[in-house]
Amino acid sequence: MKKVIFLAVLILLIGGSLFFFFRYYWPFADGVKAGTLDQVMHKGYVFKTYEGSIHQDKLINATDKVWEFSVVDERIADSLTKCAGAKVTLHYKEYKNSIMWRGMQKFIVDSIVSVNR
Repeated sequence: MKKVIFLAVLILLIGGSLFFFFRYYWPFADGVKAGTLDQVMHKGYVFKTYEGSIHQDKLINATDKVWEFSVVDERIADSLTKCAGAKVTLHYKEYKNSIMWRGMQKFIVDSIVSVNR
């Protein structure tokens, strides 16, 4: 009976760990987004994270689409703060859910592809 309980607890722990890993740490997708950098800010109560947004110019509907992202690397965030108002192309990874110490968004920018002032 103890072996069955031990095995059931072990399976639940392994299953929960795998679920948590794939839900929060395994990148779901990656790609690039381009637009005009609107803002980059350092915010949060307990976990200070870098959050930003770009306006994607859409000519079809004549409206702008705002894309919000988080930045983990402080060097990239510092570079982006100097590019406010410029056309940027950013490489990102998309996760299924956000984690409060990684950022508020599911989209995490990991590099700057190009900047056109």
